[in-house]
Order: sequence, then C-alpha cells, then structure tokens
Amino acid sequence: MDKITNIETAVFGGGCFWCTEAVFKMLKGVISVAPGYSGGATDSTRSARSPQEPLDRAPTYEEVCSGNTGYVEVIQIEYNPVEISFDKLLTVFFGSHDPTTKNRQGNDMGTQYRSVIFYTTEEQRQTASKFIDDINKSNPDGQPVVTELEPLKTFYPAESYHQDYYTKNKGDPYCELIINPKLQKVQEKFTELLKDN
Repeated sequence: MDKITNIETAVFGGGCFWCTEAVFKMLKGVISVAPGYSGGATDSTRSARSPQEPLDRAPTYEEVCSGNTGYVEVIQIEYNPVEISFDKLLTVFFGSHDPTTKNRQGNDMGTQYRSVIFYTTEEQRQTASKFIDDINKSNPDGQPVVTELEPLKTFYPAESYHQDYYTKNKGDPYCELIINPKLQKVQEKFTELLKDN
C-alpha cells in the first residue's frame, strides 16, 4: 500500500459526534475520523481565560454536555485530498445536518451541538465561507445558514468509549432511531462518494 504523503485535516461540529463520525467514516478518501471537543473552556478556567484560549487539560464529556463550557462536540477528519476534496467534505457536512438551526440538531440542544467549521488553513476558511454564501444565495427566501467559522485552536479527543461508537453499539436505541436514518439518507444522496465496502 502506498504511503499517503499529503494528508489534510478538517474539523466539523454538526450535532452529536456519534452521528457525524459514522457519516464521515463512510466516505472515500477519509483516512480517519475522531470524535472530540473544540472551541471552548471549562468553568474552572473561564474567569481567567477567553473561551477561545486553549486549556491545559481536556474537557470531560460531562462538562461539555452541561452547555456551559463553549466546547462543541466535533469530529476531526484526516483525509486524502487527492481522493476527496474539502469542498466534497463540505457538501456532505451541509447535506447531513441542518445548518439553519442555531445550537440544535433534532432533540440535541445547546451550544455543544452548534453547527461550526473549525478551519485549519486560510484556504479552508475561504472555501467554507464561499460555500455558505452560495447556499444562502441559492435560496434567498429560506432560513439562512448559521454555521460558524472559527480557526481551530485545539482539538481534544473524546473519551475512549465515544470512539467508533456507532460500530460498537449498533443495537443501541439511539443508533437505531437517530443514526441509522441519517446514514441511509447520506447513502442515498452521496452514493458516488462512498467507500466500496
């Protein structure tokens, strides 16, 4: 197997990271997907730090779920841009969640579920900004996209029990009722982007 030399990274928040991890693992050119947290600060450090300033420790799932930290449930995607472009990742990102609802995806509510792109390069910021503008222009009478664009400061991997959650818990009611329909929708809309297996 040839070694991939030009791996790039994208970080998206679009609701529960169990769902978004399962969606992006299906795509050709995606090497790895890791759920985690980005974009905030814990209560113990908020008074001394700006919410965007990195912590010297990872937040816990319980802290993030409180909605008081500013952290978002995100996924960090490592991908091969020769096989899948950042633009295609954005197409799946915007097509697999509702980017017009602020701080909410389905029954998941709070700033930890906000729609956000943590860009890692200026090119990603420009591409994502244009993508959002194009969506809004294509439907001027519809709800505007509320997806935030922020520079990636720090990504903290989620606890081990969140890693590959869907694959390990397919019989879980959340997986059956929430994730399965989302995966089916992605499979129908983005067939040409899916891995062969």
